[in-house]
Amino acid sequence: MKTIRDIRCFLLDMDGTIYLGNKLIKGADKFIETLINSKREFFFFTNNSSKNPEKYRNKLAKMGIKIQENRIITSGDVTIDYLKQERDNPLVYLVGTPSLEEQFIRNGITLTTNISEKIDYLVVSFDTTLNYQKLWDAHDLILKGIRYVATNPDYVCPLAGGKTMPDCGSIISLLKTSTGREPYVIGKPNSIMLDYIEKRTGLKRNDIAMVGDRLYTDIQTAINAGIISILVLSGETRKEDLNEFEGKIDFIINSIEELLYLLTKN
Repeated sequence: MKTIRDIRCFLLDMDGTIYLGNKLIKGADKFIETLINSKREFFFFTNNSSKNPEKYRNKLAKMGIKIQENRIITSGDVTIDYLKQERDNPLVYLVGTPSLEEQFIRNGITLTTNISEKIDYLVVSFDTTLNYQKLWDAHDLILKGIRYVATNPDYVCPLAGGKTMPDCGSIISLLKTSTGREPYVIGKPNSIMLDYIEKRTGLKRNDIAMVGDRLYTDIQTAINAGIISILVLSGETRKEDLNEFEGKIDFIINSIEELLYLLTKN
């Protein structure tokens, strides 16, 4: 197995790995600085599509990490890519934030809120502007047999102080209860996320590591894609959760600060 110092590209989860809420996790800024100085490739690689890459770049900049927007890849980016490959000019009903709506439109996806139109896809995401009408519309579209896609399977989004908020997976669970149907889920742990990285960068999977705080998304992504897995215990996963996880994890560390130490130690 490769050592940390052999890794050429780091895919970095954001919530719970780089920051919690609006607070940077200790060592995250120095870790990014080290990657840049050592000419290693890296991407912020998040299932949270509630913000588009521009807004993530601005959020990171406020916390002291200044990077180019093209280093941020969300499940929203990969969902857009998937839709455009599947059908020319798809008409989409999107359960999502205004930020994600803006990203879809900017990338040539036509959106509608009129469920009587000939909709090609229902897309459900982590929507902090969710209301009952959106849920009802999604329910009706699913029962009509409209193709149903979700950006990510995360049940909760981690916040500072050990708190959480409902994420896309919780919305999926509600709609499954009301319709009996589940979506095709784009985000981690679907290996389509790594297909997107390979296509975008030209890197090979044996050069890549996934760094994240969630077993069922970040670490399962690495296992599914055959890349190095690095679990940080600064977000959702606790040590006791490892007893029920059957997959092999390459590295288990406390936080990104410990990863910085492993990367730079002589």
